[in-house]
Amino acid sequence: MGKRRSFSPQFKTEAVLELLRGRKTQAQICREREIGADQLSRWRDQLLERLPSVFENGSHRSEEHARTEELEHLIGRLTIELDAAKKLSGLLDSPPLRSGRRS
Repeated sequence: MGKRRSFSPQFKTEAVLELLRGRKTQAQICREREIGADQLSRWRDQLLERLPSVFENGSHRSEEHARTEELEHLIGRLTIELDAAKKLSGLLDSPPLRSGRRS
């Protein structure tokens, strides 16, 4: 069985754009680029499916970024609180010294 070929995003984009321009048939593009028609169709479908996201405004991404920062801050605070609680627990669990103080 042969090794699977890997195609760069640039190669895929160029092939799909050739197809969408309509100057060549799908068969011509596939022959010239040595790819299967099914493969080219999949790439076209992927591109068309993801195309609307190119025109989304940045607000959705900035909201996600703000939420990520908020969660990272919360994780940091909880980590500090957990470390403090572990230290306090260790102090409270240690046996008292003869002087009556804990170690």
